[in-house]
Amino acid sequence: MVQIDGLGKLLAEHPFFRGMDDAAMEVIAGCAANERINADTYLFREGGAADKFYLVRHGTIALEFHVPGRDPVVLSTVHEGEIFGWSWMVPPFTWTFDAKAIELTRLVSLDAKCLRGKIESDHSLGYDLLSRFIPVLADRLNAARLQMIDMYGRP
Repeated sequence: MVQIDGLGKLLAEHPFFRGMDDAAMEVIAGCAANERINADTYLFREGGAADKFYLVRHGTIALEFHVPGRDPVVLSTVHEGEIFGWSWMVPPFTWTFDAKAIELTRLVSLDAKCLRGKIESDHSLGYDLLSRFIPVLADRLNAARLQMIDMYGRP
C-alpha cells in the first residue's frame, strides 16, 4: 500500500475522493495545490480560462451569474467537503459562472491541464473522476432548475 502524505492525504480525506485507489490519489495529488482566499474575493469570472477545479476544505464560496440590470444571482453556495468548477472538463474550458469567497476560505485546487494530461494517459482514472463528477453535476443542475422556478415562477 502507498503511504499518502501532504496534499494526497488532504485529497484522500475529502468526501469527493473518499475510497479512490491509492495509486490514483498519488497521481492526482501531483496536480494539487493549497489555496487561501480572503472574503469578498473572486476566484474566477465567467468567460475566463477554466484552468482548475476546487475542493473546499474550510469556508464558503458563492457560485453566481450576472443578469443585466440586476445584482448577481447566487446559483448556489459551496461549503466544506464540497467541490466546484466542472468547466475544466468541457471544451472550450471557460467558466460559465463566477465564484466568490463569502468568508476566508481554504481550498485545494487541481490544475486542469495537469489532470487532462493524466486522464489522457490513464482512461480508467478519467472514468473514476467522471463517475464522481456526474452526481455533483446532477445536483447542481437540479439546484439551478429550482432557482429558475423561484426567479420566474408566479408569486
